[in-house]
Amino acid sequence: MKRDSGSARSERDEQFHEFVADRRKWLLQTARLLTTGDQHLAEDLVQTALTKLYVSWSAYRRAENPDGYLRRVLVNAFLTERRRSWWRFERPSDRLPDRAEAQAGPVDLDPELSQALGELPPRMRAVVVLRFFHELDVAETAAAMGCSTGTVKSQTARALDKLRLALDRPAAPHHTPAPLKEREVTR
Repeated sequence: MKRDSGSARSERDEQFHEFVADRRKWLLQTARLLTTGDQHLAEDLVQTALTKLYVSWSAYRRAENPDGYLRRVLVNAFLTERRRSWWRFERPSDRLPDRAEAQAGPVDLDPELSQALGELPPRMRAVVVLRFFHELDVAETAAAMGCSTGTVKSQTARALDKLRLALDRPAAPHHTPAPLKEREVTR
């Protein structure tokens, strides 16, 4: 590996650093969509994907479709993370007492849509994000997910059915305090 003069960084490190500076925002947006707006999980997912990408940097550089390679690394990291056993038993909550600030949802994503996306199983969510947020065709989505085009089509159809049901569901009634006059009358 070639080293820069006067620096401990290798040429590979320099290339990777430039890549991260250029693509981190895109990776983070995609990760936020996959994690339905959870900034911490999205950052963990990006970190995992970047670590895997650094290890296989030469394969990424040789790839015919580097963007497709990158999408696949990110989606695989997301799906692998969701398969881990701790995920089945732990449920993250947005009401943690040590949270410094409220988490923002993905950019330009309606809160109802974000919640509906969160109800989808991970593979369906990944299909929806790749097909409709990144506007990939069926073949590109299949390549990113490492599955057949038929699987992408069936997962898309099921995901859209679930999203329609979730979005057509009436909103949960909010408990609003009775107007002051009513409260006074009932006393």
